[in-house]
Amino acid sequence: MARFVINPRDTAFYDLFEQSAANLVTAAEELVDLFDNYKDVEAKAKRLKELEHHGDEITHQIIQKVNLTFVTPMDREDIALLAHTLDSVMDFIEAAGRTAFLYRISQPTERARQLTAVVARLAHTLNEVLPCLRHRKQFNQILKHCVEINRLENEADDIHHAAMVELFDKSQDACEIIKWRELYQHMEEATDRGEDVADILEGIVLKNA
Repeated sequence: MARFVINPRDTAFYDLFEQSAANLVTAAEELVDLFDNYKDVEAKAKRLKELEHHGDEITHQIIQKVNLTFVTPMDREDIALLAHTLDSVMDFIEAAGRTAFLYRISQPTERARQLTAVVARLAHTLNEVLPCLRHRKQFNQILKHCVEINRLENEADDIHHAAMVELFDKSQDACEIIKWRELYQHMEEATDRGEDVADILEGIVLKNA
């Protein structure tokens, strides 16, 4: 099993993880803009799809490099799992934008805006924590960031629960309930996958402490 090797010249995996996280930030901010400035929805949904494709390309590069690298800077399984889980965050961000367009959502709710804001804060936190993987002396910072990611996921859960209560209390239109339930779920799932990223990072720290 590959062990953590400190080699400052071999930065490709770290570079790719940081590119993936930066791409998440861009997508999350685009999602916030979509719901805060609800116009040109189709164009904004297409932009999110482009970012999702870019994320797929980064993930493919990471997996390809795992297969071609004899000595990896951390366990191969952790590299692959981290790459795919970051990609899953992106998938749900893109799905939220796509659903808003395909389901012809007329206007966003305040709960939707609140959820997008949490998704964006979580993406920014991921973007801050990934560079810490490069340096063992920053592993304590990873754990601190993971606590914040877990807090944000809990905040998203609370908003999601409140959104569902309001949805069923205020709407008698079954189609609208189905549309909004799916849209809220995509956003909440994005934060769930973000928490999964935090769990993976915590595991890497524990293995290599």
